[in-house]
Amino acid sequence: MPLILGTNSIKDTGYDVANSCRFQDSDSSEMSRAIASTGSNTTWTVSAWVKRVELGQSSPIFGTGDGNANNDARMVFFDADDKIECSYYNSGFTYEVTTNRLFRDISAWYHICILFDSTQGVAANRIKIYVNGTQETSFATSSYPAEDAAFNFGNTSYTHYVNDMGGRNIRGSHYIAELVYIDGTASAVTNFGEFDEDSPTIWKPKDVSELSVGTNGVYLDFEDSSNLGNAVDGGTDFTESNLDAQNQTTDTPTNNFATLNSLVTESGSTFSEGNCKVVTSSSLGGGNFSTIAASAGKWYAEFKYVAESASNEASISVSDTSHVANFNDGDYTTFLSEYAVGNWGLRNNSGRSYITSSGSQGSSDSQHDGWSLNDIIGVALDCDNNKVYFSKNGGWQDAVDSWGGSSPDSYLTIQADFGEGSYVFGVGDSGTSQNVTWECNFGGTSVSAISSGNADGNGYGNMEYAIPSGYYVLCSKNLAEFG
Repeated sequence: MPLILGTNSIKDTGYDVANSCRFQDSDSSEMSRAIASTGSNTTWTVSAWVKRVELGQSSPIFGTGDGNANNDARMVFFDADDKIECSYYNSGFTYEVTTNRLFRDISAWYHICILFDSTQGVAANRIKIYVNGTQETSFATSSYPAEDAAFNFGNTSYTHYVNDMGGRNIRGSHYIAELVYIDGTASAVTNFGEFDEDSPTIWKPKDVSELSVGTNGVYLDFEDSSNLGNAVDGGTDFTESNLDAQNQTTDTPTNNFATLNSLVTESGSTFSEGNCKVVTSSSLGGGNFSTIAASAGKWYAEFKYVAESASNEASISVSDTSHVANFNDGDYTTFLSEYAVGNWGLRNNSGRSYITSSGSQGSSDSQHDGWSLNDIIGVALDCDNNKVYFSKNGGWQDAVDSWGGSSPDSYLTIQADFGEGSYVFGVGDSGTSQNVTWECNFGGTSVSAISSGNADGNGYGNMEYAIPSGYYVLCSKNLAEFG
């Protein structure tokens, strides 16, 4: 189960990546541009940082094609088996190199770097694949291009695509940051990243703004929300399709934010919008949990309740990771019940709060006034003092169990000796024949536009309501300092 803990985080990354772009296959989101002038057809480099969202489907990163749905596409992508592939398809594969290794961590950023040089005398040197700074050497498929073969990666008859497999209308769901295509050079992977001096197993980005990208190269940093396809290098911009300012995020390889963990969920839940939106199962009750856990510090997140098939069946919680592990192990006998969303939380049904250790209610500490569609429920988790607080539309649950408090007041108590002592946020439904829809804002990206905009004390996050003093959003930089 992929979880990121504070020990794997770096506060001072040196070079900081400001933004990424969130792509969604169901939205048909992509970018494209015509190739302005002929460049190299034998030598190029593609480098990109990618955070996966949806597994088991072809997810293109960058490539070229003639727009034909069946033919003539050169691609760098995750295949449907979750392997990385570099290939040229034209009524069959002319070349195809695919890793044996699978890439299924949806909580982390991968750096993918492909070096292509058909002029090399040794076949295995014509396509090199690097992941997080390390060269892949074990391949499921290793059909290399012929020596000196030209493959039109820089031909004006073709189009460059981001998140479309050579114009074949095959798209993926993921975040992409720091996308660089270098025309005419197989550039060293160390031009794009480096191992951290203090944490030498962690690969981190380098500033690529001074790299020469060649005739048709491009550098996309996604920092202009009004023009996400802006070519920072000064070349031809990409045209965005089904992308807008809401697709710009601050979830990046130098500050990784929590999302929902689509690998640990009740069967039948569907995820979208960068794993920040979930429609729960209509046949089961259960939880959907954040990818990042914290064992110390104070943390804040917001959850917007946007749809329901039946009233009063929503639930929201904080859970110990032991609950999540048991849930993921298939212990559905105890965990698929009305309190399966977490260990310490609220049900909308009759305004109940609950504390549970086995999927059934252990005790009820207080009552609350419930919530309605489009209400935003804030959750403040205090790991240091073992408390969980809840707010509705900025008003905190108070001692008389209304939502009128100006600061966290009424709370649920986390048992100090419970479970593993590391905690995740959770949302879901508490019924076995209804479904609900939640939009989750952990700070790095939001599904709906934020009308106010509130950051934590370190300047991270973009939340609808003020973050309580001393609380922070769940991201790797904050975890490195407090988690």
